[in-house]
This record gives sequence, C-alpha cells and structure tokens, in this order.
Amino acid sequence: MITLANPAKPKELQRFSRFLAVGALGALIDFNVLTTFKLLGMPTLPANSLSFSAGLFNNYLLNSRWTFSEQANNWKRKLPQFILVSLVGLALNNAIVLPGPLGELVGQVDWGCLPARVVATGVVVFWNYFVNRCWTFRSQAAGDKPPATGCTYLPKEEYV
Repeated sequence: MITLANPAKPKELQRFSRFLAVGALGALIDFNVLTTFKLLGMPTLPANSLSFSAGLFNNYLLNSRWTFSEQANNWKRKLPQFILVSLVGLALNNAIVLPGPLGELVGQVDWGCLPARVVATGVVVFWNYFVNRCWTFRSQAAGDKPPATGCTYLPKEEYV
C-alpha cells in the first residue's frame, strides 16, 4: 500500500506534495470557471462538469510533466486512463455537489454548489491521487513488478 507519512519514502511525499500543488492550480481554474458559468446563469450540472474538465486538462499536463515525470511516457495510453479516473472523480464530485444540502445551510440554494464543491474536492483529491498513482502513472520499467499485495507501484529503488 502507498503510504505518505513513511520517512523512508520521501519521494512519495514529494510526489503527493506536487500532486496537491497541481491540484490547487486546477481547483483555482475549476472554481473560477464554475463561478463564471453560474454568473452567466448556467445550470449547476453542466457548469460543474465543464469547469471540472478545464481543471482536468490542466492537471493532466502538469502531473504528467512534473509530478509523475519519470512515468510520463506513452501519453496515448495514459491520457485516456487519466480521463477515465477523472470521470469517476467527476461522478463522485457531482454526487456531492448536486443534492444541495450545503446550499440550504448557507441560505443560497442555487449557490450552495460552491461550498459543496470544496467538500467534493477534498474527497476527490484522494481518489484521483491514489488511482492515478497506482494505475495511470505506475512505473513500467523492465522487471519492475509490484509486490503481490497492496498498490505499491514504486520504482525498484523505492521498494526498500
């Protein structure tokens, strides 16, 4: 299993930190696009989906070139995988954002999607990181096979 707090694995903590930095920029893009669409009167579902997509493409480009650069070759396979993982993340995101209970709490049912989006982002970031780390950007060097249990797709030098 991937652990982030293991001091013997500083590279994994660095990778997760980079993922969070990229995600923060993607979230900023996403929230700005969502707010713009809502100000223009767009319904929540298409506004949320389109803004999520804007952040997704930013995140793929930066994660493939910076966060997971050592596993970034073969973009023709990795981009569809990243998109699939992100679509599941979008479904989780929409499931949290659309019911709207946070809108009732803040007294603005139509704008409740924004605080709900903060909650959804906190949930989806972990889904996206671990699935992309274990599937999309896993190391595929010759002879670099993961252990039989868990999701530890680390390069050989990190197995220690």
